[in-house]
Amino acid sequence: MSRTAEEIAQAHKACLDGADTINVVIATHAKGSDVTDTDYGHDMTHDEKKARVARSVGYLKYQKALTDWDKEDFTVIDKAITDADAFTG
Repeated sequence: MSRTAEEIAQAHKACLDGADTINVVIATHAKGSDVTDTDYGHDMTHDEKKARVARSVGYLKYQKALTDWDKEDFTVIDKAITDADAFTG
């Protein structure tokens, strides 16, 4: 069963949201002691941040492996995957 164009668009948007989550968690971690309680994940331990990033990148990798994508741009998603692998590695 292949996905409809609407399902593909929704999946791509979900991937972009996942990439954003990865970027925000990594950015929060990078702030170190400068983190504030307005930063997403500010109250997470390093291991919890790694687990959150690992869940998001797993979803991105699963979606990217699907073969029915059309002309969607994966630049931001690919960078988030690379960054997530480095962060969780």
